[in-house]
Amino acid sequence: MVEKQLSFDNHNRDILGLTYVYPVVSRRAAGVSLGINLNTNHACNWACVYCQVPNLKRGAAPATDLGKLRSELDLMLSEVLEGGFMEAYVSEGLRRLNDIAFSGNGEPTSADYFEEAVAIAIEALQHRSLAGKVKLVVITNGSFALQPDVQRAFRAMAEAGGEIWFKADRGRAQDILRINQVNLSPELLLKRLAATANACPTWIQTCMTAWDGSVPDEAEKSAYLNLLQLALKQGIPIRGVLLYSLARPSHQPEAARIAAVPPDWLEALGNRIRALGLEVKVTP
Repeated sequence: MVEKQLSFDNHNRDILGLTYVYPVVSRRAAGVSLGINLNTNHACNWACVYCQVPNLKRGAAPATDLGKLRSELDLMLSEVLEGGFMEAYVSEGLRRLNDIAFSGNGEPTSADYFEEAVAIAIEALQHRSLAGKVKLVVITNGSFALQPDVQRAFRAMAEAGGEIWFKADRGRAQDILRINQVNLSPELLLKRLAATANACPTWIQTCMTAWDGSVPDEAEKSAYLNLLQLALKQGIPIRGVLLYSLARPSHQPEAARIAAVPPDWLEALGNRIRALGLEVKVTP
């Protein structure tokens, strides 16, 4: 085991040497998040320019060893809640378990056994009487949101008090292509968002970055705000927006072209989102 403490900057996923489960000290959670990485092959169907996964490749998650996932999650929960993990690796003011989050090195809903993996996480929380106290979160780009098994998993999460963080970084197809490296129309994005938000409480997760030294211009910002406004007009029950910028370096080929936006710029955009009637949590 490494000696260096976890921090907002140090997200060492191999700290306990597990395959699927890893701890993260999250600035947004202001505590510890247990990540579940089903994409152990570093594969994702998107290739966002700000992604911090090294050696990212296009593809889906491999088959999941559900027995191993169950045992690793139980071990990690034991270490965090009953062992010496917090004292050894987490600063005193951050020693709280905030959530279990399906995130990792790619799109988690691309896994064949995603529904079963969600069931394992729900059972683990219920077994330790943590349901309703520790959140269950899925961070997704929404690309599999219309599939029946993913819908079932999202509804099971809703019953267990979970929530979805749905990626929507830009509002025009050309901007989505540049930032997320996928051909996706705003119309299809909204259709997937509606399917997700109607199945489980959903926050939009947006990463804003500068590009070639310039922050997004007014046309780009207006298109993004229009996307949010269209979602509201369509009656999509969005909880709010998680608005953030870069915290750690990207490992993608475009890394040299992007940078964090200034905190005051991000807060100003947050205020424009609030003016639409949405709750916003800004993390510079």
